[in-house]
Amino acid sequence: MIHAFTVDVEDYHNIIARDWLGRDGPPTRAVVENTGRFLRHLATRNRRATFFVLGEVAAAYPGLIRDIAAGGHELGVHGFYHRQVFKLTAESFRKEVVDAKKLIEDISGQPVRGHRAPAFSIMPDTAWALDVLAQAGFVYDSSIFPIAGRRYGWPGFREDIHEVTLTGGRTIIEAPMSTVTLFGKRLPACGGGYLRHFPGIVTTWALRRIEKLRPAIVYTHPYEIELPIGGLDTTGLSVTDARRVQRFHRLQLRNRATVERKLASLLDEFQFDTLWNVIQRAMGDGRKQVPA
Repeated sequence: MIHAFTVDVEDYHNIIARDWLGRDGPPTRAVVENTGRFLRHLATRNRRATFFVLGEVAAAYPGLIRDIAAGGHELGVHGFYHRQVFKLTAESFRKEVVDAKKLIEDISGQPVRGHRAPAFSIMPDTAWALDVLAQAGFVYDSSIFPIAGRRYGWPGFREDIHEVTLTGGRTIIEAPMSTVTLFGKRLPACGGGYLRHFPGIVTTWALRRIEKLRPAIVYTHPYEIELPIGGLDTTGLSVTDARRVQRFHRLQLRNRATVERKLASLLDEFQFDTLWNVIQRAMGDGRKQVPA
């Protein structure tokens, strides 16, 4: 079984500053350095991956996009400014993804087929985003977590890669995020956060369980291997907000020192390819369709 290895290319520093501290600014060099470490791990093991890139990262560091393409990897869109879909209108979402798609294609010289929404924010209430993506020329999406989660999820959504029929007869392929069922409950699996919080054997177990049925989709972020990393300047925030931000920050730093070793072990133990190649193998000659 060949699984998909995916990286959501975003910069922790500018996102946490914008989303949590109210201070806007461009991505930092950290996203280039951390993504470069991923590229070296993949090259050493002759693995290919899909990098879903923020438009603002591509704009700030076009050389990184060219490096990813030169390594034989697939490039996809992760939005432009990491705005969750439920914070956008159909028109503003369209602009985010179209602008990012064009920019990444212009820099890399390769077509962009896939999209992943920030924070897996395509859910029943934002299902309209699939229509927008199809209209914008995307072939597939990989944003839906088929779970009943607290922050995201689409309960009851199919777990396999399949073609979704949209309004007006358009279609788009959905590659749902991987889950495992434990004690009758469907749980998210194979993400960078789970690598941080749990022993590596937990993700290995999940991959072995998933591959009995279908290829898994592993996802992570460049910042999850970044060390050292400083504290946050919460000047100007209320005491309550400052504590909330610091708590989130501490949670993000927990066990970071273990992640690169765990990722290397996964790359050694399992076969990985781009998500587009995994989709093509999974779909085969037939089209597995389901109404949106």
